[in-house]
Amino acid sequence: MNSYIPLLMLFAFVALLGGIILALSHLLSPKKYLAEKMRSYECGFDPLGDSRHRFSVKFYLVAMLFILFDVEVVFLYPWAVTFKDFAKQGQGPFLMVEMGIFLGILLIGLIYVYARKALDWK
Repeated sequence: MNSYIPLLMLFAFVALLGGIILALSHLLSPKKYLAEKMRSYECGFDPLGDSRHRFSVKFYLVAMLFILFDVEVVFLYPWAVTFKDFAKQGQGPFLMVEMGIFLGILLIGLIYVYARKALDWK
């Protein structure tokens, strides 16, 4: 239990510091509510159109594909870190073939997505 005391102290310090910062910002912030300040703000321009504007399904599809391929590429990092150790043990060629298969599957998926024109915004 003694090994957890520094961690608990850290959590208590972070909670206390967060509370102090929130309290100070509430106490020290100006309290003038002007109509100009309370208006919607959108990148320096007055908001245009309805807030319930529908986005194209292509937007969400591209976002999901980005997340999918991004997560898959994250798997390359631990492989690259451990490759050096396994290569010393003589397993380098096996790991290279294994990663080639993994990247080949990703490439086939990317070609499929491109062929289906999922990345086309028109």
